[in-house]
Amino acid sequence: GNTLEDYLRILKSVPAKGAAAYMRVSSAVNSSKLSLVEKGVCEAIQCKSQELVIREQGLYLIFCHLNFHFAKCSKSPTDLKVELLVNDRVDRQTLSTLCTSETCQDKTFKTLFQLHLTHLNVQDRVSVTLSHPEFLNDVSLPNENVLGVLRYSDGM
Repeated sequence: GNTLEDYLRILKSVPAKGAAAYMRVSSAVNSSKLSLVEKGVCEAIQCKSQELVIREQGLYLIFCHLNFHFAKCSKSPTDLKVELLVNDRVDRQTLSTLCTSETCQDKTFKTLFQLHLTHLNVQDRVSVTLSHPEFLNDVSLPNENVLGVLRYSDGM
């Protein structure tokens, strides 16, 4: 369970009156902002190349699931920061320090999951940035890196 296909099936069963987006993400060339690379579900939300644009005001659950791959161990810690942006402003962030030479093996994998419940207005833009996009594992787990937005209600 809990594969991209499972989540898509669940989201497609959500009543059509709600707004929902569930998109695969990948690292962009020369940018810390992730690209939306595959349309999964995009209902009542505009899905652009690097952001989701809200069309209906309301209370939204934003979630982001990312997998990272460190091919070699570093001699010093690596700070990996994931930021959920609303209108290019940090709304939620996660910081994880990874991969020192004493604690990692030749190949290290790490998963980060972020949830954020917030009120969004019409034309608000949602996106994700990474401090080290080069570590995003879009080779062996490309379909498991996702950004999702689900409208919960009409507002506060």
